[in-house]
Amino acid sequence: MIRLEVAVARAAERLAQAGIEDPRREARLLAAHLLGHAGRDGWIDPLAFDALVERRAAREPFAFITGMRGFWTLEFSVSAETLIPRADSETLVEAALAHFPARSQVRRILDLGTGTGCLLLAALTEFPRAWGLGIDIAEAAAALARRNARACRLEERASFIAGVWAEALGKGAFDLILCNPPYIPAADIGALMPEVSMHEPRRALDGGADGLQAYRAILPSLPRLLRPGGFAVVELGQGQHADVAALASAAGLVEVACRADLGGIARALVVAAPGGG
Repeated sequence: MIRLEVAVARAAERLAQAGIEDPRREARLLAAHLLGHAGRDGWIDPLAFDALVERRAAREPFAFITGMRGFWTLEFSVSAETLIPRADSETLVEAALAHFPARSQVRRILDLGTGTGCLLLAALTEFPRAWGLGIDIAEAAAALARRNARACRLEERASFIAGVWAEALGKGAFDLILCNPPYIPAADIGALMPEVSMHEPRRALDGGADGLQAYRAILPSLPRLLRPGGFAVVELGQGQHADVAALASAAGLVEVACRADLGGIARALVVAAPGGG
């Protein structure tokens, strides 16, 4: 065993060398994760702690090391099969709430590219009479989302399946559709921070040559899936609002609103089928 303050100081030096921002804070968080809470009896196992520090020094995301990430009011298990939930994506839930002030209106929710299930499960906590379906191309992601649903005690209100966007669905009657598609231009992925480019699944990042490939696949299916009065809320990458809005219009959808995230970036495009909304 080694004194906690000594271990944290050494870890902070190692993380600083690896280019980690705020290395002392991250060292303390890693120690807290290992101990269960920071400072327990002032000692820590150096071998176990060094193993965590080396993973972080290799730029593995903190959430993958701990296996958890908070989103909205919930905690989600994460894995290398899915994107790590991000605070920017909470903008989609906020947009959905803004367009359904009577929360009992929402009975059926669809989440395309569900990943951890964070968007769907967060929405279900806010729309108490709703049932939801999440679809992801990776069965491993769908399985993780099912586990998250059980952990959130929402398994009776959510189902998750593997599939390619909405191809497996016929004409739907969804009140709310949520989607966070891959939207990073393929050539830009290598320039992302190493935590993203080296560790998160490329299929969840790669939006093709112009970043719009997934939107071209998804948007044309939305008019047949939305019920009258329903809305779809789609996440946008920085600077994509005009292009995605044009694709939505070409698909027969009507732009209702666009909501910015806390950084002021247009993040959530709200669309409806003609005559809806």
